[in-house]
Amino acid sequence: MAKVDVYNLKRQKVGDIDLSDEVFGTEVKEQLLHEVVVAQLASRRQGTHAAKERSAVSGSSKKIYKQKGTGRARHGSIRAPIFVGGGRAHPPKPQDFSYRPPRRVRTSALRSALSLILKEGRLTILENIDLGEVKTKKLLGVLETLKVERGALVVDDKSNENLRLSIRNMEHSQFLPPEGVNVYDLLRYQHLVVSKTAAKALEARCLEKS
Repeated sequence: MAKVDVYNLKRQKVGDIDLSDEVFGTEVKEQLLHEVVVAQLASRRQGTHAAKERSAVSGSSKKIYKQKGTGRARHGSIRAPIFVGGGRAHPPKPQDFSYRPPRRVRTSALRSALSLILKEGRLTILENIDLGEVKTKKLLGVLETLKVERGALVVDDKSNENLRLSIRNMEHSQFLPPEGVNVYDLLRYQHLVVSKTAAKALEARCLEKS
């Protein structure tokens, strides 16, 4: 079990917490991190690109000129791809790029990301994240006190509306509940700030048996 210090909002140590080595002390598997991030980014693609083929463009279907005797190449339609205004040959069509790696792969990648963050000293655990009001300036001050002002992923229970609303206008920080934490967001933020209860909820999620 890894023992991690627990702080209050003034960065004063108020205790510690034991975190499972299966979640926060496992081997960092970079290939799984890469696989899951690529899958997440692929799933975000809209896939709405499209162009018209010759059957979809406007234009007469009449044969342009007679087959023989003109000395010109044989053509049957003004909508052919070689003509201006004609359809495209093999045009792109709307498609779905999304796919999901197996659950064991996703869970293992999540464990690797959490282990990497703890190993690099980028994890801060708080007793609670109670701002008392919706105030972005106050949250900025808290993050500055915690020395994570360069950008942080803040994780707490989804019922913490004061935190969610205070962080939504911040360009370099984001709020997520434990059930929404994912590999991509863990890796793209410099720090992970998590409440004590959310840390245990995140640990329980990673230890769920498939």
